[in-house]
Amino acid sequence: MNNSKQVYISTGGFKNLNGIQVIKKFNNNNLSFLELSGGKYLKNISKKLIKLKGKEKLRIHNYFPPPKKSFVINLASSNKTIAKKSFNYIKKAINLAAKLNSNFYSFHAGFRIDPNPKLLGKEFVKTIMIKKSIALSKFRKNLLSLNKIAERKKVFLFVENNVITKKNIKKFGSNPLLLTNPNEIKNFFKNTPKNIGLLLDVAHFKVSAKTENFSLDKGIKKVNKYIKGYHLSDNNGFVDSNKGIKKDSWFFKYLKKNLNYYTIEVYDKSFENIKKQKKILQNYLNN
Repeated sequence: MNNSKQVYISTGGFKNLNGIQVIKKFNNNNLSFLELSGGKYLKNISKKLIKLKGKEKLRIHNYFPPPKKSFVINLASSNKTIAKKSFNYIKKAINLAAKLNSNFYSFHAGFRIDPNPKLLGKEFVKTIMIKKSIALSKFRKNLLSLNKIAERKKVFLFVENNVITKKNIKKFGSNPLLLTNPNEIKNFFKNTPKNIGLLLDVAHFKVSAKTENFSLDKGIKKVNKYIKGYHLSDNNGFVDSNKGIKKDSWFFKYLKKNLNYYTIEVYDKSFENIKKQKKILQNYLNN
């Protein structure tokens, strides 16, 4: 294969399918290079995926493989049970990534609250919120411990910036999520090992910029050196809607071309549209 950059497609828009079903669906539409995300629980999914190794180019992201009983991954949780469960979940995911010959595992930054799984991406119900400094400290401590495991497995850990809406700020009086704005992202990543990088979700960044009133241009420049991968989609700036990308999408002028992690995270059921967007991104990266 030539040195052209490979673009992965997120399966996050197909929440009604399990991992094997979604791989087959994409394959039937001549799409490989998949980032598996979310979906339905399937018993022994890890073993089934490992059997596909070599035939498929797969990455796993955040809440994959989904457990039988759903919960929200939160390495910043003050609830010891949730924190331990999150730690063990990510440890297993790192091991699976290594077995799939994938060099990456990416997941979301932590929260100052423990949200209901059904409310992710929506307006949260007001609940107890811990101090930001405590949450960041817990998140860093757990992340560094997991990184030791990841380094041994030769897997990079990429942390994705969270998205904050005006509704959630209003409900809590302050931001209940970690790593949504450039200053916090920069301060967090400037002292992390090289094996840990920022997975910049440009759509999350766009909504957070409008909510927290920071400049997209200055913000991206501030975090640029820490970016090791991208999640790409678009929205109206108010809600993270996973809309499609276009040739003139706002983020293209900032996109680094020398990375190994580019994922289109568009929730579009039309494979024709997905292929068009993959082509747009590949043309940009390879020219």
